[in-house]
Amino acid sequence: MDSVKLKITIIDWLYIILIGACFGFLISLFLYFINDELQTLSTILFSTISAVIISFFAFIFITISNDYILPHVNEKFWYLISFIFSFFSGFLGFSFSYYIFSLSEFNIITFIKPFWFDISMTIGFLTFLIGMILHQFISMKYKNESINSEVLETKIKALEGELNPHFLFNALNSISELIYLDQKKAEKATLDLSRFLRNAINKDSLISLENELKMVKTYLEIENIRFENNINLSINLEEEAKIIQVPKFSIQLLVENAIKHGYKTEQLDIEIEAKANFIKVSNNGVLPNKVIFGTGLTNLQKRLNLLNVGNLEYKIEEEKVFFLINIKR
Repeated sequence: MDSVKLKITIIDWLYIILIGACFGFLISLFLYFINDELQTLSTILFSTISAVIISFFAFIFITISNDYILPHVNEKFWYLISFIFSFFSGFLGFSFSYYIFSLSEFNIITFIKPFWFDISMTIGFLTFLIGMILHQFISMKYKNESINSEVLETKIKALEGELNPHFLFNALNSISELIYLDQKKAEKATLDLSRFLRNAINKDSLISLENELKMVKTYLEIENIRFENNINLSINLEEEAKIIQVPKFSIQLLVENAIKHGYKTEQLDIEIEAKANFIKVSNNGVLPNKVIFGTGLTNLQKRLNLLNVGNLEYKIEEEKVFFLINIKR
């Protein structure tokens, strides 16, 4: 049904009504200048309001057609029904306007009274033609949006596919060593890895910060098998920051980067602070002379941009390296 159904947003309807009002106003100017008796405010009022009412009737008929008629009718009749409804939105819209204004003594009503029905039919066919054009325009608009969305999704999935797989290999090696040393710890580590991978195969590119931090904790529990619990994590998470949507693996990648470049055979403290407008990940490890955005950080920056989440930056202050994700509001 999507091939026929007009997916018109509220903004689209506002534009349609505005264009209709402008069109009605232009028609009123034409009538205003061709006949001296029609040079009154009522002529402009009648034409403009009639156009708005026709647009409103179009809204009603298209809504009824999309929601209550087309879903229950054979597909081969969809176009016919849609265009019939377009005709009646113009015919009935103008007829209704004429009836309302005929209750008053307006010159324009006296002028069109002998052939109001013919005008209604003509406007009905006009809205039929406009309906065909509108259908093609809206269909092309949503087709382009769908294509752009698919391209964006493909780019994001490709970036997610570039994430470092070494963690999995290291985790499996650590678990294999634990099997001989401590079977209970090995069992727990296996369950942690299973939980992490279950979250990893989630198809959602954006997840809540709260869930991302759960994955980070699981990740560190597994990594601490290799690092003999020398990596400490502290999290300061404001309540309103829990629902922030972030790219999957974003914070985990920053924590992984801190371990990879900051660990120096002694305790490494990693701090995560999150508020409504930023997420900060810092560590007290090895201070680099210059932070280079390699594959992982470049990957994260691209995903933040593509998903319209925010931007990534870094600072080196007070003997600590800070990575900051500035959240778009």
